[in-house]
Amino acid sequence: MPPVLLTGATGFIGQHLQSELLNEQMGVLAVVRPSSRHKKALAQGVEAVYCDLSDTAQLVAAIERCSAVIHCAGSVRGRSLEDFRPANIAGVRAVVDAMNQVKTRIPMLLVSSLAAARPHVSDYANSKFLGERELIEHAGFPWTIIRPPAVYGPGDKEMLPILKLARKGLVTPAGPRDQKLSLVHVKDVAAAVVACLKNFGACDGKTFTLDDGHEGGYDWEEIAQACSTGRRFRLNVPGWLLFGSGYVNLALSRILGYVPMLTPGKARELTQADWVCNNRDLNQATGWYPEIDLQQGVQSLFERSGD
Repeated sequence: MPPVLLTGATGFIGQHLQSELLNEQMGVLAVVRPSSRHKKALAQGVEAVYCDLSDTAQLVAAIERCSAVIHCAGSVRGRSLEDFRPANIAGVRAVVDAMNQVKTRIPMLLVSSLAAARPHVSDYANSKFLGERELIEHAGFPWTIIRPPAVYGPGDKEMLPILKLARKGLVTPAGPRDQKLSLVHVKDVAAAVVACLKNFGACDGKTFTLDDGHEGGYDWEEIAQACSTGRRFRLNVPGWLLFGSGYVNLALSRILGYVPMLTPGKARELTQADWVCNNRDLNQATGWYPEIDLQQGVQSLFERSGD
């Protein structure tokens, strides 16, 4: 069977997709930027194609060898929409354009974000929404979009610090007191993507969300309970501090030339009343169902990190 083309293979979710595809006896052809500092993140057995997504000729040649494309490449840091555009919007369009040039109509699965459901919240959210539109409006081939909520697991750098604090008894929510969040383990995300590939006929032209099966999302007390059975102290991050830090960090990033994570847009994301979704439609289309609940996931994560 021809391999699956994977972009973003060296990222957090991408590395787990490598493993899941290989475990399912699917070959993997990974598109890697020649300037990437993470080439060692490719698993044994994965073949690399070193090219930028803007290199249409090389991208077309690679796609012609494959049975499907998983586009997982993206950016989560930026000062403005223009910082997110190259990876989250133009990158999707580049893959779409290349696939439109391939004679065989193979499917493409776009790993997006639940943030795309609220493009008004931040430049990042808007970039993910606009990236989805590039696929929906220009694809001449079968496609599916998956929108994960907050993803955690081995290799995660965003959720892990929050979970570690909760492990030590300090819960630090940034949103309202009754905020609800859907969560999903990265291994379940990878399994869901592969399930879509295996059942593409039922997934074509659809956008799916997925979570770990905890109906209605988690509140912060439930997150804390999954992390620790000991005494807990809740410290809500004041909105003025979060937004103030975002504005300061944004200004410093312009002066010092780095790409920020915390910005006013990110603060708006963090202070939403909820980021909740479910996996019902995905389950019905593919039979996939998550295997790792939050307590199992965080315990295995702490064991790996030594905490």
